[in-house]
Amino acid sequence: PSAKVAEGVTYALTVPPPEPAIPQAEDIPLDILFEDEHLIVVNKPAGLVVHPASGNWSGTLVNALIAHCGATLSGVGGVARPGIVHRIDKDTSGLLVVAKHDRAHQGLTAAFSTHDIERVYDAIAVGSPRPGVGTIDAPLARAGGDRKKMTIVPDTDDRPDQRHAITHYRVLENFGRGRAKLAGDALASLVECRLETGRTHQIRA
Repeated sequence: PSAKVAEGVTYALTVPPPEPAIPQAEDIPLDILFEDEHLIVVNKPAGLVVHPASGNWSGTLVNALIAHCGATLSGVGGVARPGIVHRIDKDTSGLLVVAKHDRAHQGLTAAFSTHDIERVYDAIAVGSPRPGVGTIDAPLARAGGDRKKMTIVPDTDDRPDQRHAITHYRVLENFGRGRAKLAGDALASLVECRLETGRTHQIRA
């Protein structure tokens, strides 16, 4: 991407073959907590990618859902994320709600956008936040030099990729040296995070 085009130089581009538009069904075990004719709630393990993308065209949750639900999933027919209305990162474990038809998909999407569905995460943090309960209200954008990472940017920045993010947090437990449990001595802490917005890598940032 940093290479500059020079006058008089010939460039040859090799276009890779197209990937299938519809993800393929794969027999991958699912930890299903709830399922009816409208939706399915799956406990996604850490290490499982949610939907196919560059570098992960198979072995994803979507591949497993297509095998389990067949053609009933919302969005099947060219969409890369059938029934997926929200997602969590590959290395994060947790519950995902998946729509099984278009009407459920539209209803769940509306519920997420109006914050009628509450998302709560537990995270291990280095050290311990002070104060122990609070709200982080700060804009996020791509970190310089690494487009895969997000970082807090000054609110005065007028970047096109800047997104408003709000996280309410509460320290559940501190882990310190020996028997010390005070926040000031904590080497790490268990923090509950309630998301008011759902931005990429919001909790990590």
